[in-house]
Amino acid sequence: LELKRMSVSKDYRGQGISQALCGEVLRFARARGFEAVVLCTSMVQVAAQRLYESQGFRKVGAFSPSLLARFLCFRIFRYRCDLPART
Repeated sequence: LELKRMSVSKDYRGQGISQALCGEVLRFARARGFEAVVLCTSMVQVAAQRLYESQGFRKVGAFSPSLLARFLCFRIFRYRCDLPART
């Protein structure tokens, strides 16, 4: 399952909404038998990286999305959270 474009309005940040949304995605995926949840985020989204890592995601790769991005050393990070098999 891929988590794409999760965002919380600036007016509501810092209230645990992102943690709750991320947790719900993981529960949804686990309940439906997905093996993992994957996502991408940019190197400048440090708060997002901390959130995902706190939820069990691990960085599994990085890439530059364009030649200009490569020249500017801009990276996109790939994350993966493996989900235990249901018993």
